[in-house]
Amino acid sequence: MTDSLLSQRRAGVLLHPTSLPGPHGSGDLGPNAYYFVDWLHSAGQTLWQTLPLGPVGPGYSPYMGSSAFAGSPMLVALEPLLQSGWLHADAVAADFDALQVDFERVLPWRLALLRQAFAGFEAQASAPERLALADWAASQQHWLDDYALFMALDQAYAPALWPQWPQGVAQRQPQAMAAARKTHATEVSFWTFVQWQFDVQWQALKNYAHGKGVQMVGDLPIFVAHHSADCWARPDLYVLDARGQPSVVAGVPPDFFSATGQRWGNPLYNWQAMHDDGYAWWVARVRRQLALADVIRIDHFRGFADYWEIPADEPTAVNGRWRAGPGMALFNALTAALGRLPIIAEDLGIITPEVVALREQTGFPGMRVLEFAFSGDAGHPFLPHNFVPNTVVYTGTHDNDTVLGWWATCTPHERALALQYLGSDGTDMHWALIRAAWLSVARLALCQFQDVLGLDGSHRMNTPGTMGCWRWRFAWEGVGPQVAQRLARLTAVSGRR
Repeated sequence: MTDSLLSQRRAGVLLHPTSLPGPHGSGDLGPNAYYFVDWLHSAGQTLWQTLPLGPVGPGYSPYMGSSAFAGSPMLVALEPLLQSGWLHADAVAADFDALQVDFERVLPWRLALLRQAFAGFEAQASAPERLALADWAASQQHWLDDYALFMALDQAYAPALWPQWPQGVAQRQPQAMAAARKTHATEVSFWTFVQWQFDVQWQALKNYAHGKGVQMVGDLPIFVAHHSADCWARPDLYVLDARGQPSVVAGVPPDFFSATGQRWGNPLYNWQAMHDDGYAWWVARVRRQLALADVIRIDHFRGFADYWEIPADEPTAVNGRWRAGPGMALFNALTAALGRLPIIAEDLGIITPEVVALREQTGFPGMRVLEFAFSGDAGHPFLPHNFVPNTVVYTGTHDNDTVLGWWATCTPHERALALQYLGSDGTDMHWALIRAAWLSVARLALCQFQDVLGLDGSHRMNTPGTMGCWRWRFAWEGVGPQVAQRLARLTAVSGRR
């Protein structure tokens, strides 16, 4: 399946599940996710790309979660819990914004309902249901035990970060850890239950998508959050000081996204320690992601060649320095353990010959974004006539404005070149870019769902370096049958599937 996915001409749509419609404050893995698969099938699309499926972190970003292995509790649909009898229908009635995710209200509300469902499970689950949970937990023990205890301790000591927890559990002393598992046993069981339900629901959705000819494209952030189960469980794999705090953090230098760069704040890996460990954590992480998705987009691929190291006390990313990444040694270890890797390399930003060489050595397809293509001349690498087939082209990614938002704000030079290159009079620019992407030689072509719908910049998913993002949702009332029909015709005429 891997070879066919990355070697055939395919088309798809980028949409995070939280953006789906639904009555419970945010999109999830419930009925509307299945409706979206049906829509993709009707539109001739065979790829559904999501953002990272893990728990959201500061600023509600899915790229800064509490675990590199766990699923987001926010994505657990409530309908299956109602059908199982673990929740009562009157508990899920609420009045939320249909077109925005109000994280501040929705997250605690959903978490409270998951606790009610867990209590219902504990009170009335059948023996086969309890066995199913126990079997699943045993199969995921390598990450689940640490994650569930981390979350229990996080609830107990919030808002303190893990280095400020009592010394015994902060430093994972065996006696303190054993006592904590006993003290917080119920809370540990709750977080285990939530992850079980996420996995059950995701695998059911994935299987349904496969039945409709739709493959799932996942997203793997290169870094993890400092306040995460991963960093707490294996502090030796990160560059931390004696107090467990990052001495340097991740980001990128100034580029076309930001004049001061982006200071992400994630801890940086101790790549030597990871090498000495045979990259075992990375092998486990990628194996887990391959159980969730058919293809993985690795965010910030250039960080494997070299990465931007920012002193932790710097407020912006300007005063950093480049450091060498693990290079091909990591991917050799992954391939040896997992076989040929179905990976898309997000190779955007400041790309050096070393980054290009590493991507070519791995054989992974790189990315091209059409919204960036018109800032130069005919030699711009993001213009379709300069593509090679081993490419994934996007009209724009989640970090971009919508096509219509971009068109409303682009420079006169970009506007003039785009009109001439695309043979357009400036109307329906979203379809002009989709058409250019779909007709290109790039094997994979994707666009944001906002661009299929022709939405303006107020529907943007994320603006890098700003707060208040990740909230966009759509309503089915704004999706007519004509859109799917037009996309299906374009997909067929471009030889995609």
